[in-house]
Amino acid sequence: MSTQRKEPRKKLMAFTPVYDLRHKTLLGFVSDLTMKGAMVIGEKSVEVEKHFILGIEFPEAPPTMSATRIVVPARVAWCRQEEGPQNFNIGFEFTEVSAENGAVVEAVLARYQFRSVLDKSDLES
Repeated sequence: MSTQRKEPRKKLMAFTPVYDLRHKTLLGFVSDLTMKGAMVIGEKSVEVEKHFILGIEFPEAPPTMSATRIVVPARVAWCRQEEGPQNFNIGFEFTEVSAENGAVVEAVLARYQFRSVLDKSDLES
């Protein structure tokens, strides 16, 4: 399987916690997101190839979103310790994205991704 990313990462400008739903623990917070996966910044190393059921809690739902949370199966593609503080960057690949979860992720990317230029709609909400 290729380890190369197929989509560009989108940095989120929102506080987005990610939970391991099997063990009911906080894994960390989303740093960037695509339709195929996420990079999470956490305090603990995670075993590569380990599978999780992730619960991702997005901020307040924009009008186009039907939910503020997705539950998605994922595998750890990579895990690297950051320089400096004791944090780890964890690369998750979503192994199955339902149509409903895909719509939520698309809406989140459209609403909360970091852009160097603001849209007019950003100033109105």
